[in-house]
Amino acid sequence: MPNPLSKSIPLPCGATLPNRLVKAVMSEGIADPLNHSTPRLERLYQRWGRSGAGMILSGNVQVDRWHLERPGNVVLEDEGGLPQLKALAKAGRSGGNHFWLQLSHTGRQVSDHINKAPFSSSDVDITVPRGLGLTFAKPHPMAEEDIERAVAQFAYAARQTRAAGFTGVQLHAAHGYLLSQFLSPLSNLRTDRWGGPLANRARLLIMVIEAVRAAVGDDFPVGIKLNSSDFQKGGFTHAECIELVRMLNDIPLDLLEISGGSLEQPKLVGLALGEEGEDVRSESTIRREAYFVEFAHAIRDVANMPVMVTGNFRSAEGMVSAVTRGDLDLIGIGRPMIVDPLMPKRLLDGSCDSAPAPERTMDVFHILPWFNLQIERLADGLDPDLMLTGDAATGLFVGIETQRMQTLLRARAQA
Repeated sequence: MPNPLSKSIPLPCGATLPNRLVKAVMSEGIADPLNHSTPRLERLYQRWGRSGAGMILSGNVQVDRWHLERPGNVVLEDEGGLPQLKALAKAGRSGGNHFWLQLSHTGRQVSDHINKAPFSSSDVDITVPRGLGLTFAKPHPMAEEDIERAVAQFAYAARQTRAAGFTGVQLHAAHGYLLSQFLSPLSNLRTDRWGGPLANRARLLIMVIEAVRAAVGDDFPVGIKLNSSDFQKGGFTHAECIELVRMLNDIPLDLLEISGGSLEQPKLVGLALGEEGEDVRSESTIRREAYFVEFAHAIRDVANMPVMVTGNFRSAEGMVSAVTRGDLDLIGIGRPMIVDPLMPKRLLDGSCDSAPAPERTMDVFHILPWFNLQIERLADGLDPDLMLTGDAATGLFVGIETQRMQTLLRARAQA
């Protein structure tokens, strides 16, 4: 019997993905001080491009250099880094796969070392979990001209994405970044046409999608990443997500990736740091393999576009079951592709029935540094160091990120 994960899937725009496995978005942080792509980033994506996954998603590329998720983000706001971006696109397509660029704007979720006056929907401070060593400035509510500029930034970046040779674009509207900030009643307190009812809070997202579609044309894949729920009391809910998807059905979209949570409520790593509100999950659903599958099924029932889920898929059986049950159309694989870059190929040929999960034995605050250090190794052409301890990884990662922040700030001061 053919492996259901090997089946191709046509997209509404006319493109076709060769199988159901997608390398999920993971922040790399290895751009140069000008926030351009680098040979190390090319080496990393060339390796993932040959992984067997039908599609590769980039790390979050920012549309505004003053709103970075971390100092090593790639930024796409002018033509300065276009030659490097073309080289990256070519490297990431090395296996004949799709390679989409994820475009993002952090809004208030940017270090105050980089931006002491970030934009957001409203002037609501972000609540940061202890132990991460992150500090954020109070955001400024966006004026109409600021909102119009953000829409134009997404459209410009999408146009350049196609010009660089990528095969699609994904817009980040989840995890507490700018588009998500407008969607959430907790961070969006506006009383104008951008706040209040969901139709108003979704206005920016819809305008961005429409502007991006106009910029890239009807035959270029455009997807979005959306929270199934913020899992915060008073935040963007699962019911609102379903209502929003019904709105999005009227707009040409090719892929809807479902995720959940934010830096304030990091559900993507299975944590709850505050009240989850009406979408709190039962113990039986928490024990399921993938974090957001139970929410994705209801969303897929109303969505006109294919649905993808990322988050804690580890067994081939669980992935196949989710596809054959009709919960979703595509499986996003993240951390396992750091530990084993050939994981998709081995899942498809049946030589592997379970992905590695070293994070299950780590302290939660060591997980991110450990995997980031492995990305550094892959970018250097090395294999992952599975003997690296969480403590050691954390110390090394803090040193690397501190150095990159200092280098970024010096470069900006000189400019």
